[in-house]
Amino acid sequence: MDATYSGSHKMSGNRACAEGGLAVGCRFLAYYPIQPCFEVVQHFSERCIDVEGTFIQMEDEISALAAVLGASWSGMKAMTVTSGPGFSLMMEHVGLGVMLETPCVIVEVQRSGPSEGYPTGSGSGDVMQSRWGSHGDYEVIVLSPNCPQEMFDMTVRAFNLSERFRSPVILLADKAVGSMEEVVMIPKSEEMSIKKRKRFSGPKEKYHPYEYDKDLVPWMVKVGQGYRFHVTGLTHDEKGYPVMSEQCQEWNVHRVIGKITLFSDEIIDYEEGHTEDAEILVVCYGSVSRAAVRAVRQVRKEGVKAGFFRLKTLWPFPERRMLELAEQVDTILVPEMNYGQLFLEVDRCSRGKAEVEFVHQEFSQVRSGASIIKAIKKVSVKA
Repeated sequence: MDATYSGSHKMSGNRACAEGGLAVGCRFLAYYPIQPCFEVVQHFSERCIDVEGTFIQMEDEISALAAVLGASWSGMKAMTVTSGPGFSLMMEHVGLGVMLETPCVIVEVQRSGPSEGYPTGSGSGDVMQSRWGSHGDYEVIVLSPNCPQEMFDMTVRAFNLSERFRSPVILLADKAVGSMEEVVMIPKSEEMSIKKRKRFSGPKEKYHPYEYDKDLVPWMVKVGQGYRFHVTGLTHDEKGYPVMSEQCQEWNVHRVIGKITLFSDEIIDYEEGHTEDAEILVVCYGSVSRAAVRAVRQVRKEGVKAGFFRLKTLWPFPERRMLELAEQVDTILVPEMNYGQLFLEVDRCSRGKAEVEFVHQEFSQVRSGASIIKAIKKVSVKA
């Protein structure tokens, strides 16, 4: 049976995420119960019977991600789903996934925190955790959807990027996007672009799990098919065996970082509007971006030269374009459902070329955009 409900459907962002995973070939989901992402798991588990997929509830979030890493090495496309507290517990294995260079997808539907926080409230407080949550030097890919359609599309893209770069990829949504219902267009399987895993095809005795070519990405094989090798989170050589030396550590980490930073143009994605003459720029992402874009369009009708820069990829951050825009505008506003996280990155990348101001967003303000309009008008009066 076709893995997708091809056609037009009204569904929540969480259900669209599950369908995106199924459509791109994900057949394994490991999970530990947490809100507000349960609907993703519920829909995936219900559809498993149609596609011969596997759903497993683990004893905690740490083991859930461990199961996903193992499933990926067995040849399956695999994912896990969580929210802030569970994401914190997964961080040890996020780092392991990076060092093992294991393709997989982590869906994080953000809620209000810290700690248990407000489980049914929305937030954007895990932006910096998604980038810096694990220890050591590493790069990570983080996507930010703002509607159910993008929950589908970006889940597909997350899997494609994970296969391309042999790395965990994080889909960082928020509760507002996960819960909202809109029409989602699901293409037929033959119309989708699906990235295949980079598989080794030489003699089995010649395989090394961390041997790579010009794209810095090693080949993979399926565990249990006669290949003799070792994988470990320790500093290792191309065979996967631990080697405790500064030279080998540099060989590991330099490439794990470089395979993403040197090819970041393939990853970074954003949308901008009215930036050609903007004097005030609103940098936005996630559900807040919907209100921010409406706010910019509203004030332009009133003669205010405002523009928007919506981030579809949070990490790697689009540093070059951010600096170009900072050199062009007078003020940059960063509305977020937190107390200032991506704001810090925008400020850093602007290098003092523009004034950067944070605009706190409460969940109840997100739909109206009134506070963003107020902030834009306040800045325009000063100018």
